[in-house]
Amino acid sequence: MSNENNIAPINEDLNVVKYEIEDIKQKIYTIRGKQVILDSDIARLYEVETKKLNQAVKRNIERFPEEFCFQLAEEEYESLRSQIVTLKIQGRG
Repeated sequence: MSNENNIAPINEDLNVVKYEIEDIKQKIYTIRGKQVILDSDIARLYEVETKKLNQAVKRNIERFPEEFCFQLAEEEYESLRSQIVTLKIQGRG
């Protein structure tokens, strides 16, 4: 998925915002040994509410492999939150 200007490809027929590849890469975290993107970040990419995204997934759950979607444990959530805060603080300097 490389192109000369490092912008994610889009379908011109859709009203979709272009994102820099690096912006998307920063949304990828490793949890349980798998690379994941949080539902809130996917919703932001598609410009929908997180709640609506999750409803769509539940309505079409047969389209998503089991390992594709999972709920974070409380400890995982807290660890990820602190990781995100640390990344934001480091990014400011």
